[in-house]
Amino acid sequence: MVDRLFPNPTYAAHVLAPSFAEAKERFFAPMIAANKAHVLMLLKQGIINQECAQALLAALLQIEAEGPEAMDYQPGVEDLYFCAERRLIALAGAEAGGNLQLARSRNDLGVALGRLALRDELLGTLERLNHFRGTLLAFSREHLETVMPGYTHTQPAQPITLAHYLAGVLGFMERDATRLKAAYATTNCSPLGAAAFTTSGFPVDRRYVAELLGFAGPMESSYDAIGASDHMTEAVAALLTMAANLSRFTKDLLFWATREAGAIRIGDDFVQISSIMPQKRNPVVLEHLRARLGHVYGHVLSVLTLSHNVPYGDTQDIEDEIYEPLFGAFEATDAVLELYAAVFESLEVDRAHLLARSAEGFTTATELADTLVREKGLAFRTAHAIVARLVKMATAQGLSPNQVGVAILEEAALAVTGHPLGLTEEALHRALDPIHFVQVRRVMGGPAPEATAAVLANVEEALERDRSWLDGEKERLALGRAVLDKQVKVIVGGKMK
Repeated sequence: MVDRLFPNPTYAAHVLAPSFAEAKERFFAPMIAANKAHVLMLLKQGIINQECAQALLAALLQIEAEGPEAMDYQPGVEDLYFCAERRLIALAGAEAGGNLQLARSRNDLGVALGRLALRDELLGTLERLNHFRGTLLAFSREHLETVMPGYTHTQPAQPITLAHYLAGVLGFMERDATRLKAAYATTNCSPLGAAAFTTSGFPVDRRYVAELLGFAGPMESSYDAIGASDHMTEAVAALLTMAANLSRFTKDLLFWATREAGAIRIGDDFVQISSIMPQKRNPVVLEHLRARLGHVYGHVLSVLTLSHNVPYGDTQDIEDEIYEPLFGAFEATDAVLELYAAVFESLEVDRAHLLARSAEGFTTATELADTLVREKGLAFRTAHAIVARLVKMATAQGLSPNQVGVAILEEAALAVTGHPLGLTEEALHRALDPIHFVQVRRVMGGPAPEATAAVLANVEEALERDRSWLDGEKERLALGRAVLDKQVKVIVGGKMK
């Protein structure tokens, strides 16, 4: 039998080396912070003495100063943790350096680093989402009176305003922010102290370590602390829902940008030309947005698949293997949010064209039926039948809404009820006017400018609350990092500046 040394070169090339490179990029800073907190806790609990803690912390500060670029994958050094431990032992000595892993496992450390990194990703995505919400809110307020056709089942239905449509988009984006904050709360719990998954016989203080690292608290069940993956699936589920929402928005934008719709014009800085057709203005940024949203779907489905049907406990599927698609989902989402904000900063709207199209197809027919109810006392279903007949007759004659007169209305009324209505030309044309249609829909959430403005005011309040929460959380974490570093320097004795 041939003795084979770890690692097999193929295993190292495809698994260990790529995993090390990713860990070095994403987990170096969280690893240093977690190591500092662990040493401070061991000292506080009397598990190690002052001299050992000083040696460990001084070595950690030296490794931190050298940075992740000083660490390279080496065959036989399985991962970033072992690489850092080897360097720490070289700096602190075998006796002190060998105590860093006292009352701890790679299991709880690795899960903690994943949660710390994911926590930062969630905050970064929230910040980008809030920026786009602010950009879209300002854009919406410019279009409170931009009347346009609203669609149902892809067909023109009733006049609305562009602001009314965008208020709906801002509504789901507000809920997207809420989902990201919920995922943050699930993620922001400390697994440290769970060790392999049974805690330790040493009197560790799990709450103290959690506090030092800015976690809301420790995960009470040590088995759950190691085995859980739902913080990751919850986080990507929030991204998937956002991607689904934004993909529908993107589809509408692509339609609005067509020459046939003629609603919007993408800025020249986002338009590519044709290599053969000189007249072309291709709004390819919207196609890239659609594709990047597809990337989000792909990464999210990988995360969900890796979490599917694996043992509930320590397993590579939900450790090293899951991080590439997990963070890939955030990278794709962040790119989408940044692109969207930039697009809307240069977007132009053809207001006159939208207004002209808003009444095409008799989209104001509902208001004419409502007018017959209000002014002539008809039952709505009777009024509905009269207007439906009018539309059919006008369409057959090739008449547009502004060409319809009282005569055709009376003809329709006689056919349905057997008697004339006596509606004035003025009342008829007012009822068929798309601007009037919008203005009279003033109830909460309606397209009337004042009603939509009220919605946008509430959108702004929610956005400011989310911004305040985010600023507060970032400030809290920054303060926590400063306190951790201060305590480390106090123990070391101020030798490291």
